[in-house]
Amino acid sequence: MSTPVKLPKTLQEAVSFFSDPQKTFDYAVSLRWPTGKVTCPRCESTEHSFISTRRLWYCKGCKKQFTVKVGTIFEDSALGMDKWMIAVWMIVNCKNGISSYEIARALGITQKSAWFMMHRVRLAMHNKDFVKLGGPGSEVEVDETFIGGAARFMHSERRKRVITERGVKDKMAVIGILERGGKVHANVIPTRRKHHLQGEIRAHVAAKSAIYTDALMSYQGLNPDFAHKTIDHAERYVEGQIHTNGLENFWCLLKRGLKGTYIAVEPFHLFRYVDEQVFRYNNRATKDHFIGDGDRFQIAMSHIANRRITYEQLTGKGTDAVHQA
Repeated sequence: MSTPVKLPKTLQEAVSFFSDPQKTFDYAVSLRWPTGKVTCPRCESTEHSFISTRRLWYCKGCKKQFTVKVGTIFEDSALGMDKWMIAVWMIVNCKNGISSYEIARALGITQKSAWFMMHRVRLAMHNKDFVKLGGPGSEVEVDETFIGGAARFMHSERRKRVITERGVKDKMAVIGILERGGKVHANVIPTRRKHHLQGEIRAHVAAKSAIYTDALMSYQGLNPDFAHKTIDHAERYVEGQIHTNGLENFWCLLKRGLKGTYIAVEPFHLFRYVDEQVFRYNNRATKDHFIGDGDRFQIAMSHIANRRITYEQLTGKGTDAVHQA
């Protein structure tokens, strides 16, 4: 009986562990096929032969070769799995994010390759499961924010164009829904209008939940489906249990990464950076439930299969939509 492999828990252990090509290959195989039964990702045939010198399989069903990368976020990448593993480790564990330039210097690759690599990893960090938060007896905070340049740093002409009497334009709106003591859901929305905000709330919050929001008019009408209470930030930020400070904490983390690490994020890629921060927030260590760097790495790596995106899709040059989940 083989001895269980001790998986790394720190970056130093990860670098040492994944520097061994055989260990890295065995680890990737165990994640790709958890049952231990290797199947062809193209035709799902179990009839194949393994070519050990090249670490690939020849499928007897479709008569094609395949590697452990096929059908994953790593497909068609010329970079070795050792570089991929360290990149995933750093992206999922850096609290404020990590730039493609830092990844490029750390791994000895080009910035363009690092940028593409990071977006593929973000695809693995995206939660494809439908999120339903709250429920009877649960408290849920809902808030929205704008992502874009700060008004105080804008030229006066641009400030006049962007900051109008009706609010803010040329910025991206993001809604956040946080179950206290639980997880957060965040999504880019077209506007802060009632049908967009309440559509997200009704889709992702269970009925009869206690919902706390600010005094924005778009939230009116949530009762009686929810126990909705508001806090007017023009007067105060906390009134007993009524506040949105938990989401303010999440917005702080998100904007710290966007402003301090990524600097300039294209609007059509914003949802990917939101997904990245949601993943780290939902897999953070708490007083009652410890999650370490190795655990976050394992969670992300368990989602690598069936999540492929090409450079053409990512940059909008292909036929598929750029907002592919």
